Amino acid sequence: MDTVLLHCCCAPCSLSCIDPLRSEGIEPVAFWYNPNIHPWKEYQARRDCLLEYAPAIGMEVRVREDYGLKEFCRRVAGDVDRRCAYCYEHRIGETARYAAEHGFAAFTTTLLASLYQDHAGIVRAAERYAAEYGVEFLYRDFRLGFREGNRRARELGFYMQKYCGCVFSEQDRYQKQIDRDRVRFAEE
Repeated sequence: MDTVLLHCCCAPCSLSCIDPLRSEGIEPVAFWYNPNIHPWKEYQARRDCLLEYAPAIGMEVRVREDYGLKEFCRRVAGDVDRRCAYCYEHRIGETARYAAEHGFAAFTTTLLASLYQDHAGIVRAAERYAAEYGVEFLYRDFRLGFREGNRRARELGFYMQKYCGCVFSEQDRYQKQIDRDRVRFAEE
């Protein structure tokens, strides 16, 4: 069976990727590298859920520990609205580098499972770093299994995050409430 380095943003998204890869005779080796996820408790919950689930399905996990709050904020502070592009580039670039340095012929990412991410931007970044590091980018459109993966994750009792990962996406999650509070407290 061939192996592929599978960058994992979380256990729920991995469910959309693992079975399809295995059905093709490809064994994923999970790679945790997500210095974009904040605050620490969110980072820890996502990481630990993946680490607890992987042994149950016989999947190896490699962890590149980096809670990168300061560096992430430094990198995106000048253009918060384009933070996602930096985030994809950084995590996918590190995945491709790790794959090349550790003997993997190919890599892919669970980011390709989300209905909410810039799919084309992720693919562009992956193709760029595949060429730079001399490893194959194994493209699959994992979005087809997104809803089923989320259903299974809830069934398995996984930690289910409510936002993409960075503090700015958490603000986006609460923006309607923030706006309502702003109006409410301005009137009192």
